[in-house]
Amino acid sequence: MDLDALTAARREEWARLDALSAARRLTGGEVDELVTRYRSASADLADIKTSAGSTVQGDYVSTMLARARLRLTSGPDNVVKQLPRFFLRQLPAALYRLRWTTLAIGLGFVGVVALVAFWVSGDAALVASLGPRAELEQYAENSFTEYYTENPAAVFAGTVWTNNAWIAAQCVLFGITGFWPVMVLVQNAVGVGTAAAVMLAFERGDVFLVWILPHGMLELTCIFVAGAAGLHIFWAWVAPGPRSRLESLAAAGRSLGTVAVGLVFALALAGLVEGFVTPQPWHPAVKLVLGALALGVFLVYMLVIGRRAHRDGETGDLTEFEAGTPTLVSG
Repeated sequence: MDLDALTAARREEWARLDALSAARRLTGGEVDELVTRYRSASADLADIKTSAGSTVQGDYVSTMLARARLRLTSGPDNVVKQLPRFFLRQLPAALYRLRWTTLAIGLGFVGVVALVAFWVSGDAALVASLGPRAELEQYAENSFTEYYTENPAAVFAGTVWTNNAWIAAQCVLFGITGFWPVMVLVQNAVGVGTAAAVMLAFERGDVFLVWILPHGMLELTCIFVAGAAGLHIFWAWVAPGPRSRLESLAAAGRSLGTVAVGLVFALALAGLVEGFVTPQPWHPAVKLVLGALALGVFLVYMLVIGRRAHRDGETGDLTEFEAGTPTLVSG
């Protein structure tokens, strides 16, 4: 085969293929033409590779075919158009799948907090092991509440938001290890329980609840959800079912990794409550109601909207077009 003669004969056809690949919009006839010219150029590339091996002309045609293939096979949706599906279907469906695991984690967390709080506060020796009595009394009387007021509300809200979002992201992203979410949850439960023990030891248990619950109801629920997502990802490769471990892990990661993104917004709401509601000198009932409303918004999103998306067959995973055709398995 004369490579130069082929190049001269096909140059205009290749240029037309390249122009069609780069066009912003194509009519129906132009799409058909693009497919036809793509097939013809593919045949030319096969001839070049067979007869001449690796050549400059072959590399040019190969690059041009790659652009044409991308135009034919990819049609990504506008990001703005994807947002409604993400927030109204994928994310709530993923959260809904975690409802029972979240409840179990929440009950276990509260159990550990109560155990540590009443065990330590009921034993003077254990209380003394936490530090000098004067410092513990100062913490119970002043430091515990001053923590929420020592910085401007906006700065404090932003600080706790980023910190809690990072904790939640760790639980999800490192959930594959199995132990990381458990370690984070246990550490936080022991920390909250120890703080409660000091407050109880100095008869300030009511203050502890009034200052921790308004934001803590939503904040801790978000951490429970993150822990549940991480453990589900871990279990996906421990017990993959009929799929391979890699396929099961990939599906769980795609569908539940979105939870980390969603919790950023929920924790932002919790941060606003912690920064602008918890420190206010309002009646405790007002702060508790506002905190419960914030939690209620999240639960409606998770359980009501999530249940609706789940009933429609949504799992939180990408569509087949986005993720690729899955391997068929029995069962």
